[in-house]
Amino acid sequence: MGIVVVEICDGNLMTEVDLEGIIESEYPDVAVLENSCLNNCGMCAMRPFALVNNRRIFGKTPEQCVDKIRKAIDEELAAFNEEF
Repeated sequence: MGIVVVEICDGNLMTEVDLEGIIESEYPDVAVLENSCLNNCGMCAMRPFALVNNRRIFGKTPEQCVDKIRKAIDEELAAFNEEF
């Protein structure tokens, strides 16, 4: 498991992009998990979103969401590195 965990629902619009391939190749300390349900009923059908260490990240498109996920990961890693 990574320092940062990114979770997506398999019914989400984020499945249109290879999020696992994109993120895990750029960030080796990040784990991308695809779950059958994240218990955010209705959200996954409305617009792309993911959870980054349990924080909801939204975008108008999957590509915009990926950019916001990268930013959230950078923030999480910076906070982790400050602690150590």
